[in-house]
Amino acid sequence: MIEIKNAELLETIAQRAKELGITRGAIVSLIGAVDTFTISTMPASDATADVITDYELPAEMHGTGEITDGEVHVHATMAVEGDRGLSGHVHRAQVGTWFARAYVLPC
Repeated sequence: MIEIKNAELLETIAQRAKELGITRGAIVSLIGAVDTFTISTMPASDATADVITDYELPAEMHGTGEITDGEVHVHATMAVEGDRGLSGHVHRAQVGTWFARAYVLPC
């Protein structure tokens, strides 16, 4: 389990995985809350393109992902005010007010 407090989510997972000697693994569960985040999805007209959106919103988060050659790749759903879910590939997520935990299974 990798716990993130007062830090950027992806950077912290990558750093801790490196410290633990994990270069490949499955992030089987990601849970917590973030203060701001950036995610991307694909436009319907081009599956090779990214639509990247920054959100300056707090969100409850759950997701999964992988660590490949030390690189962290996460997809998540961010639950925001109004009972809405925003989901996609996570580019950045700042953990501050609460915490996040990534449960990693090394491969």
